[in-house]
Amino acid sequence: MSRAVKPPRVVAELGRPETAQETADRLAENSRKYRSRKTVNNLVLSLLVTVAAVLVLVLLVPRNDNPINRDVDYATIASQLQPVVKHALASPELPDGWSANDAEWRAGTNGQVPSWYIGLITPENQYIGFSQAFDANPTWLAQKLPDSPVVDTVTIDGVIWDVYRNSAQPADRGNFDYALVTTAGASTYVLIGTAPTGDFETLAIALTANVAENAAE
Repeated sequence: MSRAVKPPRVVAELGRPETAQETADRLAENSRKYRSRKTVNNLVLSLLVTVAAVLVLVLLVPRNDNPINRDVDYATIASQLQPVVKHALASPELPDGWSANDAEWRAGTNGQVPSWYIGLITPENQYIGFSQAFDANPTWLAQKLPDSPVVDTVTIDGVIWDVYRNSAQPADRGNFDYALVTTAGASTYVLIGTAPTGDFETLAIALTANVAENAAE
């Protein structure tokens, strides 16, 4: 007795059995969807592994919650530079609470003006940048104090200083609110920053001896 042939399965969506081509298309689509799901799953798994690795590194790397306080010994740097600089470099002795976050010799290459720079931080955490330039020209000074004419002069510890104030909008002033400038011999001294005028006077007094020394050259 021969086995009865099973009739083709009726597909509900079609209301009839699938053709051979429809079956092949359905199987191909199912295979595509399976591969797509595997790809997404692999991407998610890779992302989770990456995040876990980053978390491990963050936990393992030691951290210091204390703020960075970079205190530069500008007096030592000035003494090291002095033998190769023709004029006396300023190294102001300032009261307790002052510090420096930068000190460097800025060589006057390609016709530029050489200068000695110290970035000073006041006890109230305000900034005054000090520059002692040698044989400075008006262009150099104008670059330091853009669009800022002299508004006054003050005498501090016997030294006459030109006063500059930044006329730009507060948001555009950067680190320049107020400045003092004087010249002695080949040196041009520029004090520029955001500190109160009293702090500028303190720094100017600390520079008096160096100003006198260079004026005597």
